[in-house]
Amino acid sequence: MTAAEQNQTTTRRRAPAMSPEERRAMIIQTAIPLIAEYGAAVTTAKVARAAGIGEGTIFRVFAHKDELLQACMAEALSPEHAIRELDAIDMSQPLPDRLAEAAEALQAHMARMGAIAGSLGHRGGGKHPGTVRGAGRSESTTRLRSALAELLEPDKATLRRPPEQIAALFFGLLFTQPRTDDEPDLTSQELVELFLHGAQSGGAE
Repeated sequence: MTAAEQNQTTTRRRAPAMSPEERRAMIIQTAIPLIAEYGAAVTTAKVARAAGIGEGTIFRVFAHKDELLQACMAEALSPEHAIRELDAIDMSQPLPDRLAEAAEALQAHMARMGAIAGSLGHRGGGKHPGTVRGAGRSESTTRLRSALAELLEPDKATLRRPPEQIAALFFGLLFTQPRTDDEPDLTSQELVELFLHGAQSGGAE
């Protein structure tokens, strides 16, 4: 292979340059599942290998490991991803289908939060970041409920309470449903059916 061909190959293989913010976001997304698995014991070397970068690259955008852990905690607590998923739900679907998709998106969000908070909450680097991209937990919950209420708007005339109140009730049901050892968890569809039609088997008729 000639020198020119080698240069062309190197150019093709070289990843496009990322801005510091893009690189920071990429590292955070790579680190989150590792933190969920290893907690604060995860090493920056392990994160770098998973991201396909040199360990020194991490320290170009994070001053130290604790800053990376705090950024991952803030990202996991941020409602932005869940809100995007709620906003992307097809509004032409029947209400039960919209709510089932919303339940899956919100439960995935809470599982993500729980995995990171559980891994970091009782170890070094587990300090709560205090705010989530400028919004505290209460404001984050309010934004999620608001996005959920928008999914209910097309059926507002059929609801017994305002969409905002129904959204708050559904949000609460998602995260307070009791678990039992002898019964499997309800699927999203089962949960929605129970919420909309009640506990009696003839309630949907």
